[in-house]
Amino acid sequence: MKKIKIVLLGCLTFAVSCQNQNKDMTKTEAPVAKKSPKELVKHDDVRVDDYYWMNDREDKEVIAHLESENAYYNTMTGHTKNFQASLFEEMKSRIKEDDSSVPYKKNGYWYLTRYETGKEYPIYSRKPCLPAGRKESLDAEEEIIFDCNEMAKGHDFFNLSGFSISPDNTLAAFSVDTVSRRKYTLQVKNLKTGEILTDKIDNTAGNSVWADDNKTIFYSKQDDVTLRSDKIFKHKLGDDSASDTLVFDEEDETFGIYVTKSKSKKYIIIASYSTLTTEFRILKADDPEGEFKVFSPRTRGLEYSIAHYGTDFYVLTNKDGAINFKLMKVAEGDTSSENWKEFISHRADVLLEGIDIFKEYYVLSERKNGLNELKIVRWDGSDSYYLPFDSETYTANPSTNPDFDTEVLRYSYNSMATPHSVIDFNMSTKEKTVKKEQEVLGGKFKKENYLEKRVWAIARDGVKVPMSIVYHKDTKLDGNAPLLQYAYGSYGATIDPYFSIVRLSLLDRGFVFVLAHIRGGQYMGRPWYEDGKLLKKKNTFTDFVDCSKFLIENNYTSADHLYAMGGSAGGLLMGAVINMAPELYKGVVASVPFVDVVTTMLDDSIPLTTSEYDEWGNPNKREYYDYIKSYSPYDNVVAKNYPNMLVITGFHDSQVQYFEPAKWVAKLRELKTDDNLLLFDINMDAGHGGASGRFEALKEVAKEYAFILDLEGKIE
Repeated sequence: MKKIKIVLLGCLTFAVSCQNQNKDMTKTEAPVAKKSPKELVKHDDVRVDDYYWMNDREDKEVIAHLESENAYYNTMTGHTKNFQASLFEEMKSRIKEDDSSVPYKKNGYWYLTRYETGKEYPIYSRKPCLPAGRKESLDAEEEIIFDCNEMAKGHDFFNLSGFSISPDNTLAAFSVDTVSRRKYTLQVKNLKTGEILTDKIDNTAGNSVWADDNKTIFYSKQDDVTLRSDKIFKHKLGDDSASDTLVFDEEDETFGIYVTKSKSKKYIIIASYSTLTTEFRILKADDPEGEFKVFSPRTRGLEYSIAHYGTDFYVLTNKDGAINFKLMKVAEGDTSSENWKEFISHRADVLLEGIDIFKEYYVLSERKNGLNELKIVRWDGSDSYYLPFDSETYTANPSTNPDFDTEVLRYSYNSMATPHSVIDFNMSTKEKTVKKEQEVLGGKFKKENYLEKRVWAIARDGVKVPMSIVYHKDTKLDGNAPLLQYAYGSYGATIDPYFSIVRLSLLDRGFVFVLAHIRGGQYMGRPWYEDGKLLKKKNTFTDFVDCSKFLIENNYTSADHLYAMGGSAGGLLMGAVINMAPELYKGVVASVPFVDVVTTMLDDSIPLTTSEYDEWGNPNKREYYDYIKSYSPYDNVVAKNYPNMLVITGFHDSQVQYFEPAKWVAKLRELKTDDNLLLFDINMDAGHGGASGRFEALKEVAKEYAFILDLEGKIE
C-alpha cells in the first residue's frame, strides 16, 4: 500500500503541475468570443451588450463557440477525467440499484416504483389489493404500467412527467419529454392490453386529469414560444385532438395554470397562479360536460389553495393580512371569499404550509423557527398532538397519502446525517412503523460518524440567519477545513436540511457542508421570503456573504478553502456574490445560472418572464429597472479578480436560456484580471434539470465535485 500511495502522490504532483501549465495557457487558449456591440435602451439608459449575438440558437457561429468552450473545458479538466470516473463509481456504489419504493394504496391497487440493476430509469407498476385476513396482501401478480428503460431507448434524454389512472383502473394517461425542454406529448395506454391508443397531443405541460366517465381527459397546453401553461382543454378518447374543447384560457400573461383533482375525487380543479395571486375553478368530476365555476375571483395579493372534505372546502390563505397563512372553511355552493369562515387563525410565529385530509383526521404541516412540525387533529376535536422530532437539522413532510379512509399517515423523515426514511404512523394508536430507510451500500457509512448542527450568523442589518451544517467527526474545525456553502434563496422555496448519499464523497474527504437558509426562501416563515425579493432582493446576496464571513471568523474554514455552489436562481446568487465579495471564495460552481436579469425580464417572449414580475419586479418600471441593474451579475462584471469558477448549462434549458451563462462567461473572460480557472460546460442534449437517468445525473455531480476537489489538491 505504501508504494501505491507514493505513486498516487507522484500522479497528484504531475496533475497539479499540468494544471499550473494549463493555467498559464488560459490567456491564449481560452475561447475568445467575438464582440458585436448592441445597444439596449430603456428609460433613457443605454446598456451595451457585446455578446447579444449569442441569443440565436440556430446560428452556426453560436454552436461553434459553445463547442469551443466544451473543448476548452475538456482540455483543462483532462487530468481529472479518471478521478471523475472513479468518483462516479464511488457514488454509484453506495446506491442500491435494484431498489423499490414503499407501495401506496389507491383505488384498489398498490402502486410502486422500482429500479433494476444496471438500468437508468424507473419501472412503474401496481398490484391489485388482495385481502389476507385483516391485512391486505401484496402477493398479487405485478402489472407493469411503464418501463421507462424501454421507452427511453433511442433518446439521449427521456422524462416521463407522470401518469394519471382512469377511475375504472383500465387506462393511463401519460406525458413524455424527449428533448428536455419541458414540452410533453400526452398519450393514453390501455392497461389491460398494453396498447398505446391513437390519441396523441403535443406541447402539453405534462399533467392530466380523468373525469368519472373514464373517457374524458382534461389537460393543459403551453404557449409555443414562452412555454407558459395558458390553456386547459378537454379531450374525448378517440377524437382528433385538433377538435378538443377549450375549457379555459388564462389570458393574463403573468399567470400560469394547471389542472388537478381533489383528494375526495369529487372535483376537477383548474388552478391559476402567479407569484402573489391564485384563483381556482371547480367542476364536479361526474359532470365533464358542465361548466367550470370560479371558486373565488382573483384579488391581487390574495393567495389561497383548496381541499375538499364532505360538503365543505378548506381554504389555506393569506386573506386579511395573514402573512403566515391561516385555514378557513366554506360550504359547497357559494364559495367566494366573503363566505369563508375562520377555522385555524393566523399565528405570527408559525407558517401554516399545508393540510392533509383523512376521514377521521386532518394533518397540518407547520413551520416554527425554521423547523417542520406535523400536527394531527381529530375532526371531532377529541384529540390533537404534534409528532416529536429531536434534531434541528431535519426534514419531515407528509408523503404519498392518496387513501382517504385510513388512520395511517405516511410521512418522510431525514436529516443531514440520517438517510431518508418512509414512516407509517397510526394516528389512532400512535404507533410508528419505519417502512423503509434508504440504504447506503458499501459498509462504511455509520450515522454516528457525522456531526450535524444549526448555527446562526448575524447579517449586516442585525437579522439572525440560520445555517445547517454537517461534517465527519474526524474533521477538525480549525480554520483549515474545506467547506462547501450552498443556498438558493428565491421564490419562497425552502431548502430544508437533507441527507445526500453523494455528499458523503465530500464529507469523507474532510469537507464541511453548509446549507445557508438565507432570505428569499421561506425557512423562517413568509416574512423571510418577503424580505428577500423585489426591492429587498439584495438581502439574499448579503445574507450569503455574511454567512460566509461567519464561517471564516468562527474557524469552520478560511477564504483559501471556502467554496460556494448554487443553481438557477441560486446561480444568480453565485453571480451576485462574486461581484460583491470575490475575495471570500476559492471556487464557485454556478449551475444553469440566471445572470442576465435585466435583459431577460425585459423580454416577454422568454419562458417565465411575465409570470415572475412579482418576484424580481417589472423593469419596464424605472424603479425596478434601476434596482435589478444594480445587482444583475452580467451587468456588474468589472475588471477585478474573481474566484476559480465552473459554470454549467444545458443547451435546451427552457427556464434559464443557455445564452445567459454563455454571455456571462464571455464577459468574465474579457474583464477578469486573475489567472484563476473559468470553465464552461454545456450539455448540448440537456435542459434545466441536466442529464436524465439516475446514474447519468451522478456524472454531473462528479464533474462538480472533481472541480472543487482538484482546487483543494485532493485528486486521487
